[in-house]
Amino acid sequence: MARIIAVANQKGGVGKTTTCVNLAASLGAMGRRVLLVDLDPQGNATMGSGIDKYAVERSIYDVLVHRAPVNLVAQPSAEAGFSVLPANGDLTAAEVELLDVENRERRLRTALAEVAGDYDFMLIDCPPSLNMLTLNGLIAADGVIIAMQCEYYALEGLTALVSTINGVAESANPGLQIVGILRTMYDPRNSLTNDVSAQLHEHFAGLVYRTVVPRNIRLAEAPSHGIPAIHYDRNSRGSKAYMALAGEIIRREEKRLRDAGLPPDAPAQDALPDSPPPAASL
Repeated sequence: MARIIAVANQKGGVGKTTTCVNLAASLGAMGRRVLLVDLDPQGNATMGSGIDKYAVERSIYDVLVHRAPVNLVAQPSAEAGFSVLPANGDLTAAEVELLDVENRERRLRTALAEVAGDYDFMLIDCPPSLNMLTLNGLIAADGVIIAMQCEYYALEGLTALVSTINGVAESANPGLQIVGILRTMYDPRNSLTNDVSAQLHEHFAGLVYRTVVPRNIRLAEAPSHGIPAIHYDRNSRGSKAYMALAGEIIRREEKRLRDAGLPPDAPAQDALPDSPPPAASL
């Protein structure tokens, strides 16, 4: 069964989409079967995976509104190494069209359950707001990765997001939990970055990933080429960071399965062919 992870933050511009695309590619490079679910009407994760959002005949809109089967809508991204449930501007109409639909907040959960055996990981790129789309993502997921910058206002936003996740867990998805906090656009030369990072470790012990994602020009350039950074420049610091993050997530997942008495997944490969081993952190 797939591990379904939503990547979320109610604040925009913190690296959610970059994380989804590059983490999906890194997990794929490690031999995992991955489905990237684009829940953002901007369709940036779709474009960043090499799929033209303007050319798709069906999108996640059709899954949510018309209950189209996921296996008929998902598209393989050969260059990226994973499959994508694409999104485009049509998705903006989904909230309105779902208003009077029964169990509208569970549409995505029901759809993904039908293909859960086809993937090892499903990553959901949530929009930067708390709306019906984000709620669908949180109810469909069994874990949440919070991507955030180490700055003052991010801490305030984190408190609100944790409250939202706890509320969804209490009311609609009892299995939902925060599986990790990822520090993005990380600059260790900045004293505020280090202060915020220390507070995260203090208040969220065990949840903060060792891996950090630095500010990196290759991560910013890769989407314009329609490929993840590890395929654009696998030796860049950003690419190595996401490969390290994928390894960390797989190790945590294997430990979770062992603790639950379940068989672990197949061993992960260490890196892309002929590439150097990824750094554990930067």
